[in-house]
Amino acid sequence: MAAKRARKHPVRETTIQDIAAHAGVSKATVSRVVNGVPTVAEDIAERVRASVAELGYTPSQTARSLSLGVSRTIGVLAPDLANPMFQQVLHGVHRAAAADGYRVLVADTLEDEAGETGAAQDIRNRTDALVLIAPRMTRPELLDLLPRVQPVAVVNRTTGRNAVVAQVDYAAGIQVLARHLVSLGHSRIAFLSGPEASRSNHERQHGLTAFREEHPGIEIMELAGGSSFEHGYDAWEAIRASGATAVIAFNDIVALGLLGRLDEEGVHVPEELSVTGFDDIPFSRFSAPPLTTMTVDLSGVGAAAWRELHAEMTGEERRDPVVFMPVLTVRGSTGPRA
Repeated sequence: MAAKRARKHPVRETTIQDIAAHAGVSKATVSRVVNGVPTVAEDIAERVRASVAELGYTPSQTARSLSLGVSRTIGVLAPDLANPMFQQVLHGVHRAAAADGYRVLVADTLEDEAGETGAAQDIRNRTDALVLIAPRMTRPELLDLLPRVQPVAVVNRTTGRNAVVAQVDYAAGIQVLARHLVSLGHSRIAFLSGPEASRSNHERQHGLTAFREEHPGIEIMELAGGSSFEHGYDAWEAIRASGATAVIAFNDIVALGLLGRLDEEGVHVPEELSVTGFDDIPFSRFSAPPLTTMTVDLSGVGAAAWRELHAEMTGEERRDPVVFMPVLTVRGSTGPRA
């Protein structure tokens, strides 16, 4: 007959009550010692530390967070994490926050403008601070939200000094793209606009309005677009009907979608149509042809948002916006007008 195996009972973890009983103190005293609160007499604190060492107690991070009122976690809310642009900003926030000992809790609103406020408040309730990446809500909604989720940093929206801000100068950047195309002889240019709720799209529009005023002989037509590959792919008919010889896409993703369609249609780029994007996401230099675009240090934008936010969390108000200037990167998708 096979011998019966002895049942193994799981080893119970040491609790704060065990430490208190072993050291002959209250649980509150143990909590103060573990959390580094300097109000316990040194001889008692030494006794507690000896009990912790002997019994192998590991304090619950959740309990410690509740005790101290901090979680060492920040929240990040983005409108669409399928977009590599937002991924790069998030990457910058994450790396910078991790270097300061913070974890990052991420939420994606899936471009649901109506749900942004609730999502922002929910994630802030679980964290020590909040980063809003390109929020889609209206300006009054944003200004109403900010006092309720402080400390908070906002990426690519202005706040009237009501929050930390890190932003890209899209208005200036898109004018650089337009000047590049004009220098190549293009005078009829199509702009594929972005999402209506996107503030960075409004900035691009303002930049192009100023460019038109300075260059009355140049025609820049705005065509309905969006922010996805499909938006670029589907824009070809409108571009063809416009008679444009060059295109400024809202972002690189839209431009890449358009390049895919142009290849299917047998349209040669840049010989028959020049195409530009914006952001210089990693895919852009590997397209066929490689994409002319505006390079933005998106990871740097995220890192700056955290740096300024962290300063506020430690008591230093930082309300001057950190502004990043895009830089033109010329590749094979733009050329002289035929």
